[in-house]
Amino acid sequence: MRFLDRYDALVWDFNGTLLDDVDLGIVCANEMLARRGLPLIPDRKRYFELFGFPIVDYYRRLGFDFSREPYEVLAHEWIAEYRSRERDVPLRAGAVDLLSAVKEAGIPQVVLSATESSMLNEQLRDLGVSGYFSEIVGRGDIYAPDKTGLARRWAQTRKPGRCLMIGDTEHDLACAEAAGFDCLLVRGGHTSDGDLDRIDCRVLPDLFALKEVLFGAEA
Repeated sequence: MRFLDRYDALVWDFNGTLLDDVDLGIVCANEMLARRGLPLIPDRKRYFELFGFPIVDYYRRLGFDFSREPYEVLAHEWIAEYRSRERDVPLRAGAVDLLSAVKEAGIPQVVLSATESSMLNEQLRDLGVSGYFSEIVGRGDIYAPDKTGLARRWAQTRKPGRCLMIGDTEHDLACAEAAGFDCLLVRGGHTSDGDLDRIDCRVLPDLFALKEVLFGAEA
């Protein structure tokens, strides 16, 4: 029996897990910081130290002053920066092959993301992968506080059976735990290797290794 055959559905995080957008996130934040004369994010190491959920706290750590500019205004500015550059951002290596293999195996796949729903659907369509998913679950707004509630509500209303969530952050593990999913995490997204090593969850080096696990014999 394959490891994949334990599950009735795979639930995918999008940003950082399927989409290779870490550097884009840094560029967008730095554009906003530069306009305000705030310290820039110098590298991925510093980005990993700052990034996290809820996103509003990440903005505070970046140095934005909500008494001068509301978070909602900054969120719209960030989205504009991101969307102006997103077409240059690829899927992670091995993503299409893995999504295709899971679909051929007959296991439903779901994207669950803190991204606003219409934006998420458009991104997946533009990347040519929307057809791999039986459902695309995003938020109703752009403010991305977190997605634990989204995961919990989806699981309660769909009753999808045993699910495996695949993500790149500790927040994805929290979502999985909130919804009653199993979880695997993948390196190379929005979390440093050191931080991933401190999380009580199995962590794989990339999507190629994930495919080997999913299609390998059940452990």
